Amino acid sequence: MKQRVITAIIALIIFIPILWYGSWALLLAASLLAIIGIHEFYQMKYPNRSLPVQEGLAILASLSLILPVDQWFKALPNALMLYYLFVILLMTMTVFDQKEMSIDEMAFPVFISLYTGLGFSNLVNARSAGLVVVLLALCIVWATDIGAYMIGKAIGKHKLAPSVSPNKTVEGSIGGIVCAVIVTMIFMYSFGDVFPYKMVPMILLTIFFSIAGQLGDLVESAYKRHYGVKDSGNILPGHGGILDRFDNLLFVFPIMHLVGLF
Repeated sequence: MKQRVITAIIALIIFIPILWYGSWALLLAASLLAIIGIHEFYQMKYPNRSLPVQEGLAILASLSLILPVDQWFKALPNALMLYYLFVILLMTMTVFDQKEMSIDEMAFPVFISLYTGLGFSNLVNARSAGLVVVLLALCIVWATDIGAYMIGKAIGKHKLAPSVSPNKTVEGSIGGIVCAVIVTMIFMYSFGDVFPYKMVPMILLTIFFSIAGQLGDLVESAYKRHYGVKDSGNILPGHGGILDRFDNLLFVFPIMHLVGLF
């Protein structure tokens, strides 16, 4: 626990100024997080092999969704065209590198580049909409995590998804949702004019976001169980990898964008 707290404090000291400043600093941070996340995926799936071409193309595909390529390459109709170019290159590897890249294997870099690219690009988009918007998302996820842990530990009895994450309980899940709703109510009383919805719709959306965040956490647990690893990485002592810390946010940010919150 001491190690987890120290790591969390150091991470916040680094991340909060970047989040406050936004702009190119957050863009760079989001890109770096995506690169590390993709590397963690490859380390989980291929712990004893190195596939630099595959991984490199997956990273470039992810970055094409995060970086403002529309501004850099005016001839492109949109960023998705550049993303699809990298997907095409991955597809051609099924012809020229059949030993390492079957049609089934090709789906892996496409999936992880889309997952990290859209997830971290929407972190940048949320910050562009305003500091309060991105802070709300973070606080919803943090309140859900803390509430689920504390309430689950105190009164949790019914397992939520025992085959994937045996420590999570239904009571903890509900407690996490309640804590997230309380956080949103505080934000709405303080900064209600920033958001496009009134109190009641925001509470309903928060329930949705909180559930989505918990599902993101469970999905990451399913990945790790499938690959037989405890953590996605070890870059954050006591916390695991980048995917371990951002799994819920990679679900929540795109959904917040989808419902028009930013």
